[in-house]
Amino acid sequence: MKLQRFMRKGRRGDVVDFAEFKIKDTEAWQQAVVANQDGYGKAVLTFAARWAHLMEGLVAKGLTIPEIAKRLSHDADLEGITGFQYGCAVSILSGVWEHGEELRKWHNIEVQVGDEGERANKSGGVLNPALMIIEKR
Repeated sequence: MKLQRFMRKGRRGDVVDFAEFKIKDTEAWQQAVVANQDGYGKAVLTFAARWAHLMEGLVAKGLTIPEIAKRLSHDADLEGITGFQYGCAVSILSGVWEHGEELRKWHNIEVQVGDEGERANKSGGVLNPALMIIEKR
């Protein structure tokens, strides 16, 4: 797996390695890197980059994002991310990755309960998959 290097603009000027993937908006990706220097945010970016890298390998072989995204999200999750982090990764990739729009549309339909995924696809939004139902007994 090839790595991309990005300099963080933190106090220490840390170097962060991410799996290589086809970025369509380098400035937006760099902004995400700078904004997510804590462990929680870095886990989102590391997962997102690894997931995109894995998907690109199979897209190059003729498979589609809907065919591979769910399975490869599990393969890419070495950090044990939360549902909220997963949604953040989809949101970031939807804006910076070559196949991000296709991923966003698949994700919204995959996690919808009613028709909110279809509405999010029309509006350009990303659904938050971290749902919790609290019921009084």
